[in-house]
Amino acid sequence: MKILVVEDHAKLAGFIRKALAEQSYTVAVAGSCAEAADLLAEEKFDLVILDIGLPDGSGLGLLRAWRESGFNEPVLILSARDAVDDRVAGLDVGADVYLPKPFQVNELLANVRALLRRQSMARKTVLSHRGIALDLVAHAATLDGNPLELTAREFALLEIFLHNAGRILTRTFISEKIWQSHHDVDTNLLDVYMSRLRARVETPESKYFRTVRGVGYQLL
Repeated sequence: MKILVVEDHAKLAGFIRKALAEQSYTVAVAGSCAEAADLLAEEKFDLVILDIGLPDGSGLGLLRAWRESGFNEPVLILSARDAVDDRVAGLDVGADVYLPKPFQVNELLANVRALLRRQSMARKTVLSHRGIALDLVAHAATLDGNPLELTAREFALLEIFLHNAGRILTRTFISEKIWQSHHDVDTNLLDVYMSRLRARVETPESKYFRTVRGVGYQLL
């Protein structure tokens, strides 16, 4: 698990990094809004620990921009501002936890574990790839945040591809997942469903599927 610590107090940032590293987390540290934005643009992090008072801006402003851009990973705010209004503001902007300074390291680590555990459970129910997202619990699909109207069969077909993004899937493999037995399926039926699915998600400029002649299909 990779954690980004955004904290301009070097000694405190080092203390947090050490505590997390001892729990086998991979940790990166940023001391400003600009450094944090650059790191988040370059790497994927599973959790962010964020201070509010940063030398080049507000951590709340940074968090608001992240949420508006679609960053959905958990964020834990660490701040010396512990008034109720400050905590409410942090949570309203998009923080998952607001932990006032000074804090106990055991409490910090417990919150980190809880947030990562919750995020891991959520990921099992939501599949995503290149802007496509399937919520398996709500049985809902979106493309770049916009609802996708799919039939039950199209939804099941897309789910198979999202579970196997990048892999070339044989026609037999796909058919056996969609239907009880591929022997009972007309050879052209899969092609019909693939054509419908492509029409739902593809544009001339954006292709998601590749036909592998004589073999099957691949989600790019």
